[in-house]
Amino acid sequence: MAEGAARPGPERRPQPGEIWWADVPFEDGPGSKDRPCLVLAVHGGAARVAKITSRYHDERPGVIPLPPGTVGDTHGRPSFLETDELREVRVRDFRRRVGVVDPLLWDQLRHL
Repeated sequence: MAEGAARPGPERRPQPGEIWWADVPFEDGPGSKDRPCLVLAVHGGAARVAKITSRYHDERPGVIPLPPGTVGDTHGRPSFLETDELREVRVRDFRRRVGVVDPLLWDQLRHL
């Protein structure tokens, strides 16, 4: 995509409790990565998300294991939700919805 070109954005707006692939900003500098994330809240043109990773980081607080296949990958790898550092993602940077988080887990996370 050309520099400064508008991204098409998702076909529908992400909703709290949904898992999406999106262009999530890095925590410690410029740039971003296409990765799965859990939508916590949507406000205006942005959403607050918790990123999902395939690597377990036991040194980080707030890491929650998710069932294999949660992020819609074809390999069914285990995934881990990182709740210690939340991100703001522009709605237009959401790419693909893959599902919703388990309702019992959502009850624990909805107030992050």
